[in-house]
Amino acid sequence: MIRPRKSFAQHWLRSEVVLEKIVKAAEIKEGDRLLEIGPGTGILTRRLLAETNALVSVEVDRDLCKHLVKKLGEKDNFMLLQGDILELDLDATLANFPKFQNPNKVVANIPYNITGPILKRLLGTIVQPVRQSYDSIVLLVQKEICDRLCAKPNSKNFGALSVRVQYLANCELICDVPATAFYPPPKVNSAVVRLRPSLREKKVRDPRHLAMLVKLGFANKRKMLRNNLKSLMEPDRLSLLLEELNLDPQSRGEDISVEKWIELSDRIT
Repeated sequence: MIRPRKSFAQHWLRSEVVLEKIVKAAEIKEGDRLLEIGPGTGILTRRLLAETNALVSVEVDRDLCKHLVKKLGEKDNFMLLQGDILELDLDATLANFPKFQNPNKVVANIPYNITGPILKRLLGTIVQPVRQSYDSIVLLVQKEICDRLCAKPNSKNFGALSVRVQYLANCELICDVPATAFYPPPKVNSAVVRLRPSLREKKVRDPRHLAMLVKLGFANKRKMLRNNLKSLMEPDRLSLLLEELNLDPQSRGEDISVEKWIELSDRIT
């Protein structure tokens, strides 16, 4: 058995129940092309290969790549790329392999220590969303991160990350995953989350302004919004604006929905 490496934050998922839920959440249909990040020993990879005609898996660990080539390398619906997903130019790498180009779904058990950068790679940012969005992204992540991604306004988990990601995608909790589902067990609980990148009906007029506003609005979560944003507008004027938007003048950032953040950004000049 290949031992997990602490340097790569590796924990092998071994729960058949969770693996089944991940594959089901991906809703794989004929013609789907899948991207898997961090296949590890290939326990999820094997299940994905049984469901699709084209799977691209990206693994940074050379030893794991050798293991995967030995076990799965002869399958014609499988392409393994050795490299860092955060640095790899996927389009250029797949340019000569039409069958695997432009994956439309992501399914991955990602390293928790680079969750933020991976989300940015897959979704982009408020200012610069990815040009060609995925139909769906199913990720196994730290439970705390999942709670923040799926949080609703007026809850303690709703923060800047919630607004940034929910501006770009619909977020849905699929299932909780206990530490005992892994070898070795991580020190945190986990969860499977599904993100569906979406074209928002109402887009903000100035994405840069919204990104800056969200950063300021959550700079100090204990402060009211009118105090966090006083560098942009006098508190009394902001209180009036919040009332016009049917919001409590004493609102904090966590009380404001993504739609209201958009309205607020459009009104503050």
